[in-house]
Amino acid sequence: MAVNKEAYLQIKSELQTKNVTLVAVSKTKPVSDILELYELGQRDFGENYVQELVEKAEQLPKDIRWHFIGHLQSNKVKYIAPFVHLIHGVDSEKLLKEINKQAAKLNRTIYVLLQIHIAQEETKFGLDEEELNVLINQSANLLMKNTNLCGLMGMASFSEDMNLVRKEFNRLKIIFDKANNQLSINNYSLSILSMGMSGDYKIAVEEGSTIVRIGSLLFGARGK
Repeated sequence: MAVNKEAYLQIKSELQTKNVTLVAVSKTKPVSDILELYELGQRDFGENYVQELVEKAEQLPKDIRWHFIGHLQSNKVKYIAPFVHLIHGVDSEKLLKEINKQAAKLNRTIYVLLQIHIAQEETKFGLDEEELNVLINQSANLLMKNTNLCGLMGMASFSEDMNLVRKEFNRLKIIFDKANNQLSINNYSLSILSMGMSGDYKIAVEEGSTIVRIGSLLFGARGK
């Protein structure tokens, strides 16, 4: 299925009025599809697989802001560290340290979001509130000068019950606000709350999301 340009322009316009960033989820999609959206002005793209991201980044314009939105293994960080714009799913101190280490080697700063587990499904990754508090304190104490902890990310339950989805997004916004209160002691603040995908992004925006990750509405259903 080709890129749905009409849907893209409508969603982009809708989000711009609310100052929400659209990340076009381009995993499994060909370079030609990404270029179609690029030519319409899209610059933020999200990928789930390291090898696929590296291959696409080599072929595509260098002003694309690549978001890594999958579960990132520590031993794969070095492959995307030279160019990744934002890593959405950091859920351990080990991973945070590795990102900082690889960024330091390259003398650059990598922006990261901590992933919070808000869904009912156990299969989803993420920190609970207690783990988040520990990691926030540790990141301040570990002097990670080459990572910028700039926000939180979470995925709601895969459910048709939109009341449940809203409740989970609302909980993440409360956690986000609490974390900001905790950080304000050190004159530090989180600016990004990444939540919402094709099926629930409107609810996510209503609940305070600043980044949404949309794929199937723009590109059609993903290949396997």
